[in-house]
Amino acid sequence: MHSWGLGEENTVFPATNISAPARIKGSALSKSTPPSISILVLALFSIISCLRRKTLSNVCCMNFCPPKPELTEIKEKYGDERKTNIVFAGADFRMEDVIADEDVVITISHLGYIKRTPLAEYRLQSRGGRGAKAAEARDEDFLEHMFAATNHNYLLLFTKSGKCMWMRAYEVPEGAKASKGRAIQNLLNLAPDDKIMAYINVKNLADVDYLKNNYIILCTKNGIIKKTSLEAYSRPRLSGINAITIRDKDELLEARLTNGNNEMILALKSGKAIRFNESKVRPMGRNASGVKAITLGGPKDEVVGMVCIVDPKASSILVVSEKGYGKRSDVEEYRITNRGGKGVKTISITDKTGDLIAIKDVVDTDHLMIINRSGIAIRMSVSDLRVMGRATQGVRLITLKDSDSIAAVAKIDVQEDEAIIEGVDGAAGIDPNGGDGGAGSGVGNGIASETEPTEPQE
Repeated sequence: MHSWGLGEENTVFPATNISAPARIKGSALSKSTPPSISILVLALFSIISCLRRKTLSNVCCMNFCPPKPELTEIKEKYGDERKTNIVFAGADFRMEDVIADEDVVITISHLGYIKRTPLAEYRLQSRGGRGAKAAEARDEDFLEHMFAATNHNYLLLFTKSGKCMWMRAYEVPEGAKASKGRAIQNLLNLAPDDKIMAYINVKNLADVDYLKNNYIILCTKNGIIKKTSLEAYSRPRLSGINAITIRDKDELLEARLTNGNNEMILALKSGKAIRFNESKVRPMGRNASGVKAITLGGPKDEVVGMVCIVDPKASSILVVSEKGYGKRSDVEEYRITNRGGKGVKTISITDKTGDLIAIKDVVDTDHLMIINRSGIAIRMSVSDLRVMGRATQGVRLITLKDSDSIAAVAKIDVQEDEAIIEGVDGAAGIDPNGGDGGAGSGVGNGIASETEPTEPQE
């Protein structure tokens, strides 16, 4: 005979006649239950009972066994009160609390590829060096904007539909100096037919005085201008906000950060430009559509650009036509008028020059990048273009084929790049005369020559 122990119950199985118990912990096994099933059930309960007794025995030893002398000695020697408290503070956690506010360099290419690089990666070089490769751009693309920031700065991104999106500097994908970066459209929640038209770097959205004393000025292709306090953009939203109400058959073109005392110059495709003080535009709410800045010259006319003038004597105005002609003129050549006028001639438009395509405020240290629709690009120094009258047709900047025209013009702030170089021990190795610092594959570094004489002023 064999005995199975189940707590207080013992069930005996005869060697010749195996039967199931009548009751096992409240469960019934009938006489019709197969013997093999009964044996397995009894074995299972036996194992469970043994494990239960062993566990209870261990617990008793833990609760009632006296501590060892060495543990008591350590407690008396090193024991003290708790120095930290664990409290619930999940609502106060912010991502920037765990990210160091380090200096970085943010670069944006002409086609909208962006990246963030630690400033320490730009090593210091002596004057006259060949420079180091600062970025690798895709075909028909080039480095257009480069500025120093910190990881906690804000980027305000404005789309052509009039929306404003936020991005912290640490949210920009980090990349090596020579990497291409990522498309801005892939980082934001944009509509398929929308794209980024302008950006503004803001250092702090928590400084009340800074927010109230600075403004954002927007302009559209149909000559509408709008001025809004920076405070209206100080509460970021993940999905963005409406920065301006865009009217029918219009789209956002430019965005500028001003201090309330700057001067604005807008240029038309027809070759006219207007200059007025920004005080002529009263501050409005975000949902306003703006007021007229300039009167268009016809149904096919449109605004091609807007510049913000801080010091009229420190910069000059550069305009470029679609067939490769351009020139520089002093800001004082453009008289100050009220907004809404037709403007004055900024370049003489002829069949040889084509329509006006771009207007930039430049200084001698800047560079100019011109790219054609065929993919050919040229980079030149602004200092090689002499200052001439406002109403002239300018000089040839680039030689084009008969069916080709200029697609885009960008100003490269070489002076700002050099400030980044000199501002830290480890700075950008960017060759101010071209080279690898800013131009991608297929981008030339030639200097434009004044191959045609200047037309007499009208």
